[in-house]
Amino acid sequence: MSRDLSPLFAPRGVVVVGASSHPGKFGFVALHNLRAAGFAGPVLATNRDGGELLGAPVYPSIDDLPADVDLDLAFVCTPAAANPDVLRACARRGIRAAFIASAGYGEAGEEGRRVQDELVALADELGIVLAGPNGQGVVSTPVGLCAQIVAPYPPRGSIGIASQSGNFVSSFMNLAVATGVGISRAVSAGNAAAVGIADYLEWFADDPETRVGLAYVEGLVDGRDFARRLRAVTERMPVVLVKGGATAGGQRAAASHTGALASDDRVFDGVCRQAGAVRAGSIEEAFEAAATFATQPAPPGGRVAILTTAGGWGVVTADAVHRSSLTLLPLPDDLRAAIDEKLPPRWSRNNPIDFAGAETRDTIPEVLDLVTAHPDVDAVVMLGLGIQSNQARLMREGRYFPDHGLERIVGYHERQDDRFARAAAEASDRTGKPVLIATELAVADPDNAGPAAVRDTGRVCYPSADRAVRALAQLWDDARHRRRRAGGPDAA
Repeated sequence: MSRDLSPLFAPRGVVVVGASSHPGKFGFVALHNLRAAGFAGPVLATNRDGGELLGAPVYPSIDDLPADVDLDLAFVCTPAAANPDVLRACARRGIRAAFIASAGYGEAGEEGRRVQDELVALADELGIVLAGPNGQGVVSTPVGLCAQIVAPYPPRGSIGIASQSGNFVSSFMNLAVATGVGISRAVSAGNAAAVGIADYLEWFADDPETRVGLAYVEGLVDGRDFARRLRAVTERMPVVLVKGGATAGGQRAAASHTGALASDDRVFDGVCRQAGAVRAGSIEEAFEAAATFATQPAPPGGRVAILTTAGGWGVVTADAVHRSSLTLLPLPDDLRAAIDEKLPPRWSRNNPIDFAGAETRDTIPEVLDLVTAHPDVDAVVMLGLGIQSNQARLMREGRYFPDHGLERIVGYHERQDDRFARAAAEASDRTGKPVLIATELAVADPDNAGPAAVRDTGRVCYPSADRAVRALAQLWDDARHRRRRAGGPDAA
């Protein structure tokens, strides 16, 4: 049974302990972020001076807080030496969770580890969930909770994040903002003194708001226990992991960062494989894998069809498919005949399905429907979205716009790319098969109508075909692992 972390992720009310009047200090930023994000419950604050902050009263201590306000979470910004008394006051007040932003614990050497151990023992004695110390914060979008000392506040979604680096929590949430693929819960585990990465993943696996776990790990105190618990979690949801400290230099950095005991990288790799977790090589890859799990259906098999408006893109995507666990589907005769009725003879008549510039107003959605509906096709990678809107941008920015008929054609191009993106999402929803869209315009011009519409459908627009294929392969590998685990057939 997972540890009850609901006081941390779904508190009835929050108090910032050690609130500051200085806008540059953690105690101010945490209070600001809590109130600005629109948390539904009460948000109170304490510091020794009392007074008022952000238009609300500040109380001298936890014991002075109004008795009729329900509070479950304390966000603690006071120095390490003050925190034992803070926890005791929390217990008297009925506060059930404390996020400790303070540093000076296990990351600070032997004396810091002793103080940290004493704080953990006290929290256990008092029955308080202790998150951190030395962490950046906790986010829970279903309740509008932004209890953190950094930005951003991400859109709501179904990815649960736990990280031993607060900065990488921010990185993942920045990518959520950029892609539009949202977050359910996110926590900077800090030193993970009392609540570790496995605890958070276990809670996420039971959380109806979370579909996939995403974690950054620097070190493990008990690798065998982590492996056992990770396997149990992956039976209930996909998990994507990034590990820092893969090299000797990285291990030394991890020890000074969070006081982590770095584990052997090869052992960690084996743990991920045996548990069926995805191990990503970078933060970007990890987020895209998690976002794919969160937004795309699992493929029934590994056979891929590629749709492209230009040949070269299809060729390099076919190469990427051949390098992966996926299979480039030989184009079935009946599908070729059906596409023949939609496109002029110059199309590729093979997979990749290259339109060769023969696309018209309706051919892309119509061919997309034919391909996704075919029983031999398990997944689709679509390339070339945004080309028309890219030309529209050049026209819009040129000196001849809006005359000479340009205003009309610019609007048409942009509407078409929007339509194609929505057609891809609708085809995926209708067939239950993944359809991934890749274009460098996702980063080169995120406001292009094509990538913008992909984001609006709630899916990732991948910046390259390689990245789309890698994410699709991870989706397929997970589906195949689950099938084997359940004793079912392993599709080709």
